[in-house]
Parts: sequence; structure tokens; C-alpha cells
Amino acid sequence: MVKEKKESLCPVAKKCGGCQLLHMNYKKQLAWKKEQTAQLLKPYGRLEGIIGMEKPEHYRCKVHAVFGRDGKGNIISGTYQAKTHKIVPVEKCLLENEKADMIIATIRKLVKSFKIKIYDEDTGYGLLRHVMIRVGYETGQIMVVLVLRSPILPSKNNFIKALIKEHPEITTVVINVNDQKTSMVLGKSQQVVYGPGYIKDRLCGMEFKISPRAFYQVNPPQAQRLYEKVIEYADLSGTETVLDAYCGTGTIGMIAAPHAGHVIGVELNRDAVRDAVAGAKENRISNIRFYQADAGELAVEIAEEGDQVDVVLMDPPRTGSSEKFLKALTVLKPKKIVYVSCNPETLVRDLKYLCGNGYQMKKGVAVDMFPFTDDVEVVCRLDRIK
Repeated sequence: MVKEKKESLCPVAKKCGGCQLLHMNYKKQLAWKKEQTAQLLKPYGRLEGIIGMEKPEHYRCKVHAVFGRDGKGNIISGTYQAKTHKIVPVEKCLLENEKADMIIATIRKLVKSFKIKIYDEDTGYGLLRHVMIRVGYETGQIMVVLVLRSPILPSKNNFIKALIKEHPEITTVVINVNDQKTSMVLGKSQQVVYGPGYIKDRLCGMEFKISPRAFYQVNPPQAQRLYEKVIEYADLSGTETVLDAYCGTGTIGMIAAPHAGHVIGVELNRDAVRDAVAGAKENRISNIRFYQADAGELAVEIAEEGDQVDVVLMDPPRTGSSEKFLKALTVLKPKKIVYVSCNPETLVRDLKYLCGNGYQMKKGVAVDMFPFTDDVEVVCRLDRIK
């Protein structure tokens, strides 16, 4: 029975392995994620609940397809089978934006008619490696990124013209060059061949410019709910100094800025900081400043200079926070910490440290950013014990 349901929803579910919870209906998925998260957080505080989606299908606004050939030499595109570099052909995906899947199908057809060589990982020969599509959830703008082994695309103008004719909703096309034997999708150099080279989208009243490499949440409706919960938990009065740690492209800090006195964003990735600065300028936010630095080192510096930080917003990677940053927090002594986690297990590890060093978990909520998978995001509010 379970097997039939899985196969009816997705014919490649077993090979792909991307949807671990496909055998559960959505209501059960939410209940399971809530229970798992609540049990993990139980020693530190109570989980308020889980924020789910009304329509949990086709939420991924960033879609990546790897191109190759099957055993018969036919052009295929799809995803790598879990823990391998074997391509699982994907026509339609339950998680991916439907328009993006249609554009990828058109590219497969055009590649064949234009006789464009497909990259072969084993030999290193061929041209087309990957296609990445990014869709603005609110704006509907669409970016197509063609990842090639070399910058020369034969009959480039005619190829782009044929693609736009089939999908006039495409607003920009970028050629990215990746000539390295690597598992990374995007290479360092790129050229814009149609449109401005970026798309824009709106989130929480802000406008964001999304370039091929820029970080932007793949599920914007849930990202909005997540950020709204962060602002609710931060409970800002308009005068606080806020530290936005592991800030990426500055989304959380920019959304918090209208509610705060001053926001300091810190991020190690130089490209992300550049996007954050541009985003703040575009949204006319004057009370935020971004630093390209290690979050732990900057926090130590702020503490040593004796500057006051009232609220810390932190959204570390899956590995959780660095010990250096957690130690710096105990010196900075912010009144409130709002911790956004994409990995409840490392969140619990960090809660153990913080709750053993002057903080208590006030409340927490799970957010289902990735329906049909076993991933879940959590927002926690911690208060300093007086």
C-alpha cells in the first residue's frame, strides 16, 4: 500500500531518495516532524507547534538539473542518485517549480536539435553540464543559468532566441563556465547573454536582487513565515542594537531593521556580504551595517570594546554555531537570542551550552521549509537569566 502511494506520487522516488516522507500524507508529516523536534528540545523548553504549508507541492523556486546521457545515448537530465554520480532522469518533480521543469524539458529538446554536446564526467569532454533555474515567487521573473565546460556555446544567439520563443516569461539567461572536475555546480566566471543577469523577488515587504550565486530561500512563502516568527520572538521596541550573526545576504537583519535602533550583520562569505550591502541600499535601509568577518571573532571584538548588544539573531549553518561565537555571547550578554536552526540536533548541542551559561529557552516553533523531506527548521527564543 505504502509502496503504491510512493510510486503514484513519483516514479523515481526510490532512486532519487530526495523525498524521505513521501509515504506519509502531509498532515502526518507535520505531526511526525513536530514530535521529533519536541522530543529533542524537551530538556530545554517547550515547542509551540509547527508551521506548515497550505499547498506543500512544487515549492522549490530554485531548480538544478544535471545533464548527461543514458545507456542508449539519449540526452537525459535530472538529479544524482543519493551518494552517487549516477543521474536519475526527472521529467516532473513534486517539489520543484512546475514552470522550471517545463523550461528544463525544452532545453533538453533544443540541445538535441542544436547538436550541443553533453558533458561526460568520466572523460571530461562535452559542453553542457547543468541547468539552473531561479524563479521569483512574487514577481514571476525567471533566470536560466546554462553551466558549460567552456564559454563558447555554438549558435548561441539562435539557441537563446528559440528558448525565449518557447518561454517568453524568461527574463534573463546567464552562461556560467565550470571547467573543473568538481562536484560544485557553478564555476567562477559567467556572462550574461539575455536580460540583466539577475531576477528580483519580494519578501516581507523587501525587494531582493537574486544573482546566480546569491543565497535566497528556495521556499519563499515559508521563509516569510519563518522571518515573521523571528521578528515576533525578537520583540523589538525600535531602540535596540541587534547583531545578525551568520547573516548571509542580510535578509533577516534587513527585515529586523525597521523595528530596531541599529543592526550589525556579520558574514564570512564575501559575495554574500556584497549582496547584503546592495540589498540594504536598494531597500533604503540606513540603520544596518555589514561586516565580512568570522561571527565569533567579531563578537569577541565587540565584547572587548565594551559595546552593548541587546538582541542577537543567529542563523548558523547545519553544523551549528562555533564555540568561539557561543563563548562570545556569554561575554556580550544580550538580553535575548533568537536562534534559527536548519538542524535540530546541532541546535540542541548549542542550547546545552547556552542554557548552562546564563540563558533559558523561552519558546520555540518548528517551520516546515521542506515538505516531503525529513528536514525541519526551528526558531528558538532564549532570554538571559537575571
